[in-house]
Amino acid sequence: MLFRQETLQRIQAGEVTLAFRRWRRPTVKAGGTLRTRAGVLAIESVEQVGEEAISDADARRAGAPDRRALLASLRADGTLYRIAFRLEGPDPRVALRERAPLDAGERAEIDARLARFDAASRHGPWTRRVLELIAERPATLAADLAAELGREKAPFKADVRKLKELGLTESLEKGYRLSPRGRSYLKG
Repeated sequence: MLFRQETLQRIQAGEVTLAFRRWRRPTVKAGGTLRTRAGVLAIESVEQVGEEAISDADARRAGAPDRRALLASLRADGTLYRIAFRLEGPDPRVALRERAPLDAGERAEIDARLARFDAASRHGPWTRRVLELIAERPATLAADLAAELGREKAPFKADVRKLKELGLTESLEKGYRLSPRGRSYLKG
């Protein structure tokens, strides 16, 4: 579930606590969490609803000025869901990516994880090259980075998310950059 930057700021301020999405099937579930740039969201409920069940007040809690604007912003196809959430706390990856320089144990742990990613890859070793490419071309669209490597965008983005989980990269409005932890790792 993606949010625009303005909405993320309003989530942090406690102004946005609902989302409406049209999906074939929900991508979040009640009781689960979702990490966003605003922090970790605790998903309180996911309910299938009809358009008539959405009020202007609901639309405002979802960050829209009114019901009509909210409905106009939704995809035309799929089942409509109402997702209630609250900001649970900061994204733990933020603190992780700031941890630099690395000690020998942290470096060995990262080496082992990246080696597993490379070994499991259908397109061969990729981790070092992707980190180097992001270092060389920060804030470059994922599609452009993927094309440079001769890869499809979606699987490339999935791989970058694996690096993000290790605190090595961070997402920008457009593209990525290495975190302090990622820069420390590459310096070796």
